[in-house]
Amino acid sequence: MRFLIIQQKMVGDVLASTILCEHLKIHFPDCEIHYVINESTVAVAEENPFIDKIILFKNEYRKSKLAFFKFLKSLKKQNYYATIDVYCKLESNLISYFSNAELKISYKKWYSKFIYTHLFSYSNNPNTTLGHAIENRLVLLSPLIPELEQPDLAPKIYLSKAEKDQAKQLLADHQINTSKPIVMVGLLGSQPSKTYPLAYLAKTLDFISEQYQVTFLLNYLPHQSESLAEFLGHCSPKTRNNIKEEVFCPSLRSFIALLDQCDGYVGNEGGSTNMAKALGIPNFSIFSPWISKSAWLTFNHVQKNQAVHLADFAPEILEMPKKERKADAEALYQQFKPKMFLKQLDRFVQNEVITDQ
Repeated sequence: MRFLIIQQKMVGDVLASTILCEHLKIHFPDCEIHYVINESTVAVAEENPFIDKIILFKNEYRKSKLAFFKFLKSLKKQNYYATIDVYCKLESNLISYFSNAELKISYKKWYSKFIYTHLFSYSNNPNTTLGHAIENRLVLLSPLIPELEQPDLAPKIYLSKAEKDQAKQLLADHQINTSKPIVMVGLLGSQPSKTYPLAYLAKTLDFISEQYQVTFLLNYLPHQSESLAEFLGHCSPKTRNNIKEEVFCPSLRSFIALLDQCDGYVGNEGGSTNMAKALGIPNFSIFSPWISKSAWLTFNHVQKNQAVHLADFAPEILEMPKKERKADAEALYQQFKPKMFLKQLDRFVQNEVITDQ
């Protein structure tokens, strides 16, 4: 039995959907699972023992209709039993259609309902502990698995011993004292409207530095050097001394291995948050005012997974439509001062980062 799972999107989405692969392998041990993802996200799916084949959706497929058509034709030969389309956009609609699978499963969309044999609506269960992002994926398994054996499974990232050893060596090469807790800082979101003001983030780290002896590593890319300089300019001398910005990873996979060596993650909610969770690293995430906390605060029943959102302190902002909150993200962020959540942050560092060290 061969399954095709389609998840073209960002790193967090691709990582979240790996649980579908694991559930299928648990219930169908001899099945074969193929996973369609974007090239830029492969790092979170590599080495996963529940994925038999990663199929990269290449950038050229968006540029060339001929290349895309050849890709679609290649899928016909695979004899898939079922296709699970988590992405549910035109590209994945066509992939599902050309797969010729007996079962085609996705979400209800008016423009693609003729393609699929099973369609589901998005859940808005207010009492979720898994998070809507997870629950809405698990429902896609129901035509294949009536009842999950392990419904609380969390996505995981798998690293080789060599990758872990290289990350340890990187810390040693930069003379990082591993007897002190190491905290990875999510410096920037994937876009400005998902980025906590740098001055506020600096004050957040200043608070930690005043209370605890920690080493800060920064998650950033080379082209973000101007933002890095601005951020460092906001930090106190003590915090600045605890930041090792020279510890840099050239690839996403090497960053994941470095994150695995850390004792905690603090910063913008996003792909890094989900990677930290998948590695079992305690994380304290700061949500953008327009992003749904109920969707992406996944596995919030686990104490080490904590997050704050402006709506926790000013719930009236949720009366604004999401589109308006996104447009006004900068102004809303200015209201989201660090002092609102410093007590919660202090408990997190004390109980999850320092205690577990």
